[in-house]
Amino acid sequence: MSKSDSSLPPDNQKSGKLFGPSVSEQPKYTDSYFNLTRSIVTAHKDSQVTYAVFMRRPVTLAPRLAVDWLKMMASDRRADIRIEQLHKEGAWVGAGEPMFYISGKLSELVDLETIFLQRLGSPCVAAWNAYQMCVDLPNVGFLAMDARHCAGTDMAELMAYGASVGSAKAQLKVGARGFVGCATDATAHFFEQDMGMGTMPHALIGYANGTLEAAKLFHQTFPDKPLTVLVDYFGKEVDDALRVAKHFSKLAKDGKLSVRLDTHGGRFLQGLDTPLSYAVLERNVPEAIRGYRSEAELRHLMGTGVSAAAIWHMREELNKEGFDQVKIVASSGFSPDKCRVFSLAKTPVDMIGTGSYLPEKWSETYATADIIDYDGEKRVKIGREFLHKRTN
Repeated sequence: MSKSDSSLPPDNQKSGKLFGPSVSEQPKYTDSYFNLTRSIVTAHKDSQVTYAVFMRRPVTLAPRLAVDWLKMMASDRRADIRIEQLHKEGAWVGAGEPMFYISGKLSELVDLETIFLQRLGSPCVAAWNAYQMCVDLPNVGFLAMDARHCAGTDMAELMAYGASVGSAKAQLKVGARGFVGCATDATAHFFEQDMGMGTMPHALIGYANGTLEAAKLFHQTFPDKPLTVLVDYFGKEVDDALRVAKHFSKLAKDGKLSVRLDTHGGRFLQGLDTPLSYAVLERNVPEAIRGYRSEAELRHLMGTGVSAAAIWHMREELNKEGFDQVKIVASSGFSPDKCRVFSLAKTPVDMIGTGSYLPEKWSETYATADIIDYDGEKRVKIGREFLHKRTN
């Protein structure tokens, strides 16, 4: 059991900012009936209460940003709020299983529920997804590229934190490489980095009017940065990858050159169609296509866009020209399901850039809190009796 305090963990100290509404902003972002209840309780007799906090689906616990915010509010109010966290960060928590018991005066807790729950549910689901992806592809490094998909900077912080928790769990459990960084400077500290990581956008290829030309500009401007070249702009992924590798042959031989595939789902990667994709997998991983596969699995295996067959094809073509040290980075829709299929196909991808660990069904991120005890008397709404503390 931990008491409230104003100290922030190293991650938040390093970031220089605790996201979430400030003390002065909190009332206007809180459900009004909680504010009204606080006024009522303050005007009458206060009560010592205990909240139970839970979610309706299994999750990987990622509580730090919610707890940090609650501690900040408690410190400002000089409130004695006691937080009993029932599971460690990164632990599996079942549906309906209490995550916390939070105790204190009702007047000091009731109006904090809205924002506390906002900051709890979604990173727990993101952590669950990130963990599954890292476990399925333990030899692949992941780059969190979710920032553009987030509804503001607070969400971006919550999602990056969730990914870091799921990644750390996979690293501990199976020795996975996990998430090695993220796309933005603001959340890089969650991955023990000082800055965001990136390759090059399609905008740079268009600006340079050529894949090799963009690679030259990038390398001239940032000669000490790793060179990862996006090769799908002109629909000639193989040709452009080989052209870049031949020009930067020393980087290629030294393993300091990567090509990134981001082919959209409207077409096949250069040199492939459905029969040729099937043939690539038949040559390299026949077991991946011998069993029953759903339509979604077949799409990830040999469909359009960045499929397992596309990665195998690129690997074959690079190796034929002696560029076996050139790494392959993939992006485009890498959800937990797609990562699982890539694992089945033993896909030779070195790094995956993804924002698709974000919760797919937002209603699954809803965390819930119920008061289970008023002044030492067990009392909870009908149907939530399972939240009471169990006595052995």
